Amino acid sequence: MNRRLFAALLIGGAASGAARLLAATEPGIEVSVAASRFEYTPDKVKGKVGVPLTFVLTSLDRIHGFKMPEFGIRTDIVPDKETRVTITPTKPGTFTFFCDIFCGDGHEDMAGTLVVEG
Repeated sequence: MNRRLFAALLIGGAASGAARLLAATEPGIEVSVAASRFEYTPDKVKGKVGVPLTFVLTSLDRIHGFKMPEFGIRTDIVPDKETRVTITPTKPGTFTFFCDIFCGDGHEDMAGTLVVEG
């Protein structure tokens, strides 16, 4: 193999590896979601396929739950404490999240959606 071809392959491989490393360390998106009696604010969150999405969850009044079955997520949201949940969507679609700790009449309406774009 001549030296020019070897050098070109070496430089091309290094550039490709650097590009993959930069893509892998992309910080992703953080979205703050506040839970309060019977609602999440905001109740609609947008994300993108392959981009990490971190929900920063807080409660304004009492313990609430956060469940998103399609992503295998289930956690408590405790007042005066920040709960962080990170996912990386692998497919586009609309996915529901909801409270699974009873908080009174109206609890069944405490839900939101994650819209993942391709």
